[in-house]
Amino acid sequence: MRTLTASFRRFPKSGVSARLRGPSPDAPSSRQRQEVLLRAKPKGPRVSDIREIARRKNGRSTFRQTHQNADGREVYLYSHSNKLRSPSGAALNREAQSSELRWHPLRQEWNVYAAARQNRTYKPGAAADPLAPMIAGGPATEVPFEDFDVAVFENRFPAFSASTKTVSHPHVRTEPAEGACEVVVYCPDAEGSLGTLSDARRALLVEAWIDRYKAHFESGLEYVLPFENRGDEVGVTLHHPHGQIYAFDRTPEPQAKALAAFRDGFDLAADLERWRTDYWVAEAGGVVQFAPPFARFPYETWIASRRRRRGPWEFDDEEIESFSHLLGAATRRYDAFFNRPTPYMLTLQAAPRTAGAAYQFTAQFYPILRSPDRLKFLASVEQATGIFTVDVVPETAAAALRSVSDE
Repeated sequence: MRTLTASFRRFPKSGVSARLRGPSPDAPSSRQRQEVLLRAKPKGPRVSDIREIARRKNGRSTFRQTHQNADGREVYLYSHSNKLRSPSGAALNREAQSSELRWHPLRQEWNVYAAARQNRTYKPGAAADPLAPMIAGGPATEVPFEDFDVAVFENRFPAFSASTKTVSHPHVRTEPAEGACEVVVYCPDAEGSLGTLSDARRALLVEAWIDRYKAHFESGLEYVLPFENRGDEVGVTLHHPHGQIYAFDRTPEPQAKALAAFRDGFDLAADLERWRTDYWVAEAGGVVQFAPPFARFPYETWIASRRRRRGPWEFDDEEIESFSHLLGAATRRYDAFFNRPTPYMLTLQAAPRTAGAAYQFTAQFYPILRSPDRLKFLASVEQATGIFTVDVVPETAAAALRSVSDE
């Protein structure tokens, strides 16, 4: 059995800013969320529909096409074109789901046990790429269309889902592993990275993330985490450019602590201005890539707006363009600095649904290299105590990254 570990903390339900355009502060119960989500997904394929989800001042619109597979899972195609695409066949079918939360009495945290993930697709050849467009008459894939720009679909091997059930255990506390797990395919091409996508494609990806934040908040889920794992060294099993989204019914402990810090007065936007000389790596249109002075990984950098934004849904048009540009520039800069495709973990850390105004959105890159041929391992001390030994101080890392081109 593979064990996925996460720490969670519940927060009382409270109001949410109108800017989010999220759900009512009277959040539905766990059972109500399941009933709503499951009623909305009748079995069998459903005719696709397409709608405009965003229109920017430059005249560019973003469209989302929704398609339901025969197994009930939904596929979302995002594009700057309103062309309605026709499916080319039946997608891969959902695998059996089995997951639960178990309470760790010493660490005081919930861990999710997802045995079905042990059988997920592992490093297939190019002909069996499950994230590729599906050609009529060819092998089934996860995206049953011959072409797409950005695609999002429900994971066949989810750690969290709306249909999870309560399972009792004789020795530990358990709860349903309720939430959602989605795969975000950046492009139809089998090779590439955030750094090789066009600025327009990265901006479309940001629009897709914003749409998924809103959808999961509307369903009553509390915390949404888009992320990307890049490289074999991080454990990537599919090399087609993609990321994932996990949506939780509660706020994970690190984000709960961050929320408490923001509520207690921590002001990242103000600190950014004080850190300009020593810690900034790049800046574009009011959005900054920087090495936080408290970074835990060598060459760790964050991207944040200089204005106080709880999540990308609060970005204006310029911030979306600048943020999407820096995502690509940061990836290219890492690859140039290490002279190789850089293995990293990328997380988008936005406010919980009921956080109110006190939060500052960041995208956080954690490269796991401390030099081109040396990995940074999280070994015994880090795992046992949570105390990281950092081999490169952040101000040195920022200066080194500034010295290389992001082109």
